[in-house]
Amino acid sequence: MNLHTRAQTAQNLHNNSPIVLVHGLFGSLDNLGVLARDLVSDHDILQVDMRNHGLSERSSEMTYSAMAQDLLDTLDAHNIERATLIGHSMGGKAVMAFTALAPNRVDKLVAIDIAPVDYHVRRHDEIFAAINAVTEAGVATRQKAAEVMREHLDEEGVIQFLLKSFVDGTWRFNVPVLWDQYSNIVGWQPIPAWDHPALFIPGGNSPYVTPEYRDDLLSQFPQARAHIIAGAGHWVHAEKPEAVLRAIRRYLAE
Repeated sequence: MNLHTRAQTAQNLHNNSPIVLVHGLFGSLDNLGVLARDLVSDHDILQVDMRNHGLSERSSEMTYSAMAQDLLDTLDAHNIERATLIGHSMGGKAVMAFTALAPNRVDKLVAIDIAPVDYHVRRHDEIFAAINAVTEAGVATRQKAAEVMREHLDEEGVIQFLLKSFVDGTWRFNVPVLWDQYSNIVGWQPIPAWDHPALFIPGGNSPYVTPEYRDDLLSQFPQARAHIIAGAGHWVHAEKPEAVLRAIRRYLAE
């Protein structure tokens, strides 16, 4: 699958590898825009809509091997030989899975608030309920949709994040497939070790990267290091963009 993308050319390239930015569940290529706006100063940037999200194609399959293949197809379509891959949440798992599919195509790897593990937990049922309530209500505007969602969600930031994908009365992600494939999205199949430096950026207040996952993480990414962003939750890049960018730039400069 050749994903829908937004490409930006670096203002000053400095022989740096291009950067591919990969969003998380219920997101779109706009979600990592705060990173793109900074990193485009010296890297070509490719933002992608993952399958079943944004303007990319729909599919009944939502596995990380399929998502990794989508990324490889998209790199090929853009004639990108090697790239730095930066992914948040589901996107972080997708770029990790890419290292198993095409390890020689990865220059550097950044995973934001996600670990290569099966979480065995459903954190998004209330979000699915809110999304389905909007659909059932038949509302057409984001203002009306927000009113419906507040009956199910009390985190205004999450509501506003989701509403970015509510356009002309429809959701730009494939709700039935995301629900059906949810166990694959929160799940994980262990991959061969990618023995190169990798950067993990957990939020200090987030449950997604904790000491209990350390052994699993290091068995698959033995040269990984973590830069914890204190005071941030799961949407680390939105809450603390300057701190995230400092960590990424320090890693890219090595």
